Amino acid sequence: MPHFSPVTKPEIIICQDVAALSRRAAEQFVALAHQAIAARGRFAVALSGGSTPKALYSLLATAEFTSQLDWRSIHLFFGDERCVPPDHGESNYRMVTESLLEKISIPPQNVYRMAGEIEPAAAAADYGAQLARFFSPQENHPARFDLVYLGLGEDGHTASLFPQSSALNERVQWVASTYVEKLAAHRLTLTLPVINHAAQVSFLIAGRSKAAMVKAILANSTSDYPAAQVSPSDGRLCWFITADAAGGVGGLP
Repeated sequence: MPHFSPVTKPEIIICQDVAALSRRAAEQFVALAHQAIAARGRFAVALSGGSTPKALYSLLATAEFTSQLDWRSIHLFFGDERCVPPDHGESNYRMVTESLLEKISIPPQNVYRMAGEIEPAAAAADYGAQLARFFSPQENHPARFDLVYLGLGEDGHTASLFPQSSALNERVQWVASTYVEKLAAHRLTLTLPVINHAAQVSFLIAGRSKAAMVKAILANSTSDYPAAQVSPSDGRLCWFITADAAGGVGGLP
């Protein structure tokens, strides 16, 4: 069995395919939005890049779900970003814009993008300052998102926290710039203190190619991978996994 503390033992939700995963995640999004807006007047979410989240965002943009959401009270942030302009084909912001933002009525000021087109360290500092202004956190406490979406790489990375990255050791800054050697590219990413301070963290994982890493983290209780270091200190952890990515974890298909 996975080795997690009782507080952060993950809820594992196996879905038949990406469509089913997107629906379950969208239903969670609506429920969490209603709770947060009722309690605090707003719902703050950090979005993930990737094809699986894209399917979720496209579903959230449909009339079925937009009719259930008050986008005026929803604030969208980014968990990581490629260091490219916002209209670049690899930009997470562009993907979210095309799959979600262009299709909903959300105030432009409620969307907080990472400036991937400027110098990486400056972009990280700028985004950290944006988070500080929005959350106005108590001293020595990171920003607290209502929901953080994460993906899982075949190498165990999540957001843009890659194995052996210096960003994994960051305990002060909320946003880091990191150079990924194998990609020969700079990335921007939220750091573990912010991710682990969220009220809800939800992984979105699909595809047979992810099965080995899902098993390595959940079945073998390893902490050698960045994704295994996601363990909310005072929040919930959920893994939405397609059946082909689950690959026999805990007797699952």
